[in-house]
Amino acid sequence: MASTESGSPIEPVYGPGDLTEWDPEVKLGEPGAYPYTRGIYPTMYTGKPWTMRQYAGFGTAAESNARYRQLIAGGGTGLSVAFDLPTQMGHDSDAPLAHGEVGKVGVAVDSLDDMRVLFEGIPLDRVSTSMTINAPAALLLLMYQLVAEEQGVEGWQLTGTIQNDVLKEYIARGTYIFPPEPSLRLTADIFRYCRVEMPRWNTISISGYHMAEAGASPAQEIAFTLADGIAYVRTALAAGMAVDEFAPRLSFFFVARTTLLEEVAKFRAARRIWAGIMRDTFGAKDPKSLMLRFHTQTAGVQLTAQQPELNLVRVAVQALGAVLGGTQSLHTNSFDEAIALPTEKAARLALRTQQVLAHETDVPHTVDPFAGSYAVERMTDDVERAALDLMRRVEDLGGAVAAIEAGFQKAEIERNAYRIATETDSGERVVVGVNRFALAEEEPYEPLRVDPAIETRQREALAALRADRDGPSLAAALASLREAAAGTANVLYPMKEALRVRATVGEVCNALREVWGAYEPTGSTW
Repeated sequence: MASTESGSPIEPVYGPGDLTEWDPEVKLGEPGAYPYTRGIYPTMYTGKPWTMRQYAGFGTAAESNARYRQLIAGGGTGLSVAFDLPTQMGHDSDAPLAHGEVGKVGVAVDSLDDMRVLFEGIPLDRVSTSMTINAPAALLLLMYQLVAEEQGVEGWQLTGTIQNDVLKEYIARGTYIFPPEPSLRLTADIFRYCRVEMPRWNTISISGYHMAEAGASPAQEIAFTLADGIAYVRTALAAGMAVDEFAPRLSFFFVARTTLLEEVAKFRAARRIWAGIMRDTFGAKDPKSLMLRFHTQTAGVQLTAQQPELNLVRVAVQALGAVLGGTQSLHTNSFDEAIALPTEKAARLALRTQQVLAHETDVPHTVDPFAGSYAVERMTDDVERAALDLMRRVEDLGGAVAAIEAGFQKAEIERNAYRIATETDSGERVVVGVNRFALAEEEPYEPLRVDPAIETRQREALAALRADRDGPSLAAALASLREAAAGTANVLYPMKEALRVRATVGEVCNALREVWGAYEPTGSTW
């Protein structure tokens, strides 16, 4: 018998007997109402489509700026910024650890100077920007705000999201800097800062995507993501914030796989679980606090370098699942991303995929078209049950942070990843073009290549910046930042002043490392 990605059996036929004691009033409700299984808004896409984001960023800020302008001109309604690994790890481009990685998997941003170039000519009061940045999220957010201020745009006018989900870095991705406790303190400071200074900004995107890329099943993806969400809520409450002050700005980030039916079920189950947690566990009263708002990206891990044009089909199916599941925004991967950074044509085709779904299909014309489906409602219940069981195991270990320190989530994901790899190697799991329907000889493909001279140019720019700025002002600003980090004050205010006087990403992160230390993972007990 076939089974879902989460391990539940898929019956050849579903009927009323599969939904015994199933009450639509309890399980479904109405769209835009508790428990939000059918979507967080009453009209969903019938009024306007989801936000179409394209994740982009490579090389220098100038090159990425050119790509953003192309995406906006092509009909994109939101930007999604990819940063290179040195930036994600809080290192400047001239740091020894950055050598060979500058501009490779995203744009290099070392200082406010780079951020100005990155968004030159882009009206920040009219564009929603998502930034995939975690440990140094506060820095990039403040630089974005400083550039907006130079454009005459006030904080309340800015809309967008910072990922800012460091807990999943310890589980699945590895771009952490500080230990968990100060990292969570920094998250709470961001929540407090944005409530006052940038009230329309989404302060965190709690991410299951990277867990899925590491091998998590759909049930594991939502279980560990929502468990992290609980940890962030508890952190903010412990910092003295009321739940309805910050919960409406929480957002989530999930993957969309080719297993369309279970993916739709996953999204519906996640909404239902989160609504119950926020209402019953944390006592949230504001309906917006109960809504699981999420961005979706199609599954990069399912892209293949073999016969890469097949990825166009995969991405279309994945995107359809995200839309049928009720996503608020969507990024569609380019077909050539298993080979290299996407070319301009590939990025355009990825955006066109979303536009075809939005404007040529009838999917957006009705809300939650799978509601009442015997198969999907049963799968929704199955995913919900499996996810809640995993979440209970996390709680039994003392919560997300304690479970991370014990290596629980990482070990569970690695076991599932091994199962997937074994099934693929044996041919039990079919990957078209890889272990079945392969070609004897692949057609040649010319990927986009990043100029290695970028690192030299970034190093030269940093040298010029350091020679030009006001040294005493910089030293005073960094001293104020260290003092705030050692105490209880919100570190974002002195951090903003340090960035304003042209402190670099590495200098700010190093100042915090001096106070908070750096995270060193311990071995798993699982």
